[in-house]
Amino acid sequence: MVQPTRPPANGFVAATRKLYNPLGFSKGYNFVLFFIFFGALMGFTLARLQYLSFDTFCKGAAPGECFSYRKGYKKAGIIIHLSGILPAGFLACFQFVPVIRHKALLFHRINGYVIILLAIVSTAGAFMIARNAFGGGLDVQAGVGLLGIMFVGSLTLAYVNIKRLQIEQHRAWMLRAWFYAGSIITLRLIQFTCVVIISRIGTYYVARPCEQVAGTIDDTNRTIELYPDCAAYFSGANPDQHTVVHADLLNATSAAEAGAAVSMPFGMALWLALAIHAIGIELYLRLTPAETERLREVSYKRQLEAGMSPAGRAGLTADRIGDSEEWQPKQKDSRDDSMTQIPTTK
Repeated sequence: MVQPTRPPANGFVAATRKLYNPLGFSKGYNFVLFFIFFGALMGFTLARLQYLSFDTFCKGAAPGECFSYRKGYKKAGIIIHLSGILPAGFLACFQFVPVIRHKALLFHRINGYVIILLAIVSTAGAFMIARNAFGGGLDVQAGVGLLGIMFVGSLTLAYVNIKRLQIEQHRAWMLRAWFYAGSIITLRLIQFTCVVIISRIGTYYVARPCEQVAGTIDDTNRTIELYPDCAAYFSGANPDQHTVVHADLLNATSAAEAGAAVSMPFGMALWLALAIHAIGIELYLRLTPAETERLREVSYKRQLEAGMSPAGRAGLTADRIGDSEEWQPKQKDSRDDSMTQIPTTK
């Protein structure tokens, strides 16, 4: 249990410390941020664990969304993605609980390896379905590709740094990885807000293949009545026939319209959510330089004990691979309690 370094400011702080100190949090704001962001990730993941069943996923998906996943590599892709990312998201929440890192280090390490493996597998599945996810437009494909690269790239850098005992860089890249991944939650909020807006405006349309429209409506006569262009699809004259679908969820005349309204803003929401999370995590990291410096001191000691060189920057640090000023460790001088520099190992 973390011991507070100063008395509580009031009774509320004293009461909340009894909650977050046993979890290893020394600062209240860190616990609040953990509760908000990783609580959201945990809740989102638990709510979707039922989607590990493909049939349940199709029942809960947007109208027409499961059409492309019925068979072949696309079905394999969505199953691989969900089977990887849902357990990974659940397990990742425990990695950021300080008491687990301090008291159950072996669990933290093994859990970390499992998470990285699941994350890589799930990203491969996401790439397999990007062409068809929520319409599969170029904006969606590019967004899924970038998110996947940022996610796996951050996990890789986090792994490389912890193997070099560069703990502060491991922390930074793991936080980046899961904040990028967590953008899917913000994406949903933006997406469904946009669904309501475009439905109320009522002038948005999107092209959809008649095969998908017919599968969504599941009534040939009704489909031809609403979308006459699809007659060529049913007659066999043009199996790839597309038709224009009105995007409207609130006053939908068919399930196809509801599906179009839900899928249309997905690409935009993906890019916006990813930008918000990418900027947000960089802001957080720059607002917590004291924690970064503390962990770098720990890294220096661990690397020195392990015989790594140069100690303090054996990992991927800015002063080793860039033009940043070389970092110097510090310790308190017992004579005047001032900070004196210790020469680094060359």
